[in-house]
Amino acid sequence: MDFLMSGLAACGACVFTNPLEVVKTRMQLQGELKAPGTYQRHYRNVFHAFITIGKVDGLAALQKGLAPALIYQFLMNGIRLGTYGLAEAGGYLHTAEGTHSPARSAAAGAMAGVMGAYLGSPIYMVKTHLQAQAASEIAVGHQYKHQGMFQALTEIGQKHGLVGLWRGALGGLPRVIIGSSTQLCTFSSTKDLLSQWEIFPPQSWKLALVAAMVSGIAVVLAMAPFDVACTRLYNQPTNAQGKSVPKSSATSCNASAPLLGTKDVGIMKGQTGHQLFKFTQAPGWSLILLGTQS
Repeated sequence: MDFLMSGLAACGACVFTNPLEVVKTRMQLQGELKAPGTYQRHYRNVFHAFITIGKVDGLAALQKGLAPALIYQFLMNGIRLGTYGLAEAGGYLHTAEGTHSPARSAAAGAMAGVMGAYLGSPIYMVKTHLQAQAASEIAVGHQYKHQGMFQALTEIGQKHGLVGLWRGALGGLPRVIIGSSTQLCTFSSTKDLLSQWEIFPPQSWKLALVAAMVSGIAVVLAMAPFDVACTRLYNQPTNAQGKSVPKSSATSCNASAPLLGTKDVGIMKGQTGHQLFKFTQAPGWSLILLGTQS
């Protein structure tokens, strides 16, 4: 039941946060491996991105990739939060004295996140491809021509097999390890601290809400650089053998450039005009964690 409730709560939050995910994906791909000032900025900030996508691609485009996003959230968070909940219920996150252990929470969160993310990696890859697809005048990053989730999975599987479906999965694990451990550790620690301070009545939904908001802000700040790398890895074009083909401008960069986009300060992509997105994503994490606590 923990797995089912966790997955359904994540899906509920995903419906509201998916437009932000579309905007985030395109802003992270914008200017990939290009020096600042050498490319056209189709999306100047979060608000401008919403308006631009709505005008050029249509309002429905703000929900691109919703189907794979829902499936990924159900798989990933159902496994991740369900497993973490079982560990918490079993007392594995507390010391022998009965106090909450941040280290154990972080380790449990990381392991649970890795299991869910690796299983759902093909869905996440297709979600990224679909959300990046745009009209030519505002397109950023490589443009796949998928017609839908099932068509994309079938085509990739037929061309490149299981290896192609899990392309980028290992590169995306640092994002999940950092994000999941930060989120679940911060959530449990904040909830435990608020309980000790007796700010809210025991078992109050307000307790879970405040803890979820704090953890939501913490996770998006900690995960941002890894999220940029993950998005670009999944969206890279491939050759006939299914291997990633970095952009031609990467040839003059060092070995880490295709992953982190050092030419355009890629590891900090979104730390300026993208700042608002991180905080608007926090309510999404709050809905997920609050739903699992009810």
